[in-house]
Amino acid sequence: MKQIKELIQPFLKKKVPDVQPGDTVKIYQKFKEAPKKGQEAKEKIQVFEGIVLAKKHGKEIGATITVRKVIGGVGVERIFPLHLPSIVKMEVLKRSKTRRAKLYYLRTAKGKRAKLKRKEFVQAIAEDEPKQEIIEEKQEKEKIEKIKEEAKKAEIIEEKTKETPQEE
Repeated sequence: MKQIKELIQPFLKKKVPDVQPGDTVKIYQKFKEAPKKGQEAKEKIQVFEGIVLAKKHGKEIGATITVRKVIGGVGVERIFPLHLPSIVKMEVLKRSKTRRAKLYYLRTAKGKRAKLKRKEFVQAIAEDEPKQEIIEEKQEKEKIEKIKEEAKKAEIIEEKTKETPQEE
């Protein structure tokens, strides 16, 4: 049993918010876009916001949550593994009072029956720690921006020096 825990430990996320059925959550998931000719695949972040219908498998590596949202009158449900590496950030926006562990009845509920009573809480946000690669990319972008600014300043100075001799 200890060996299994030791094997699983590196794959577990350190910051996972306490998500319960009835919570309104916002999940930011990273994905790669299909590459175009001559270009690399771009990484984008997709946001999925909805109500948690169910939570399964507790806090183990296989823990999942079922999130539902309604778009244009059509219900969309997604099942997210909590420790999925592509999930960048999870926010708990609202917390609702529920008397059930699984809120599957919300699939067919309409009107007043589909509403949940709010519960007071402190907003929770779980974000992965930025990896060294991401930090290095940001530093490179900042350096490039500084170089561009310096180049613009140099162009302005050159224009001013060109204008002054012409006036004489």
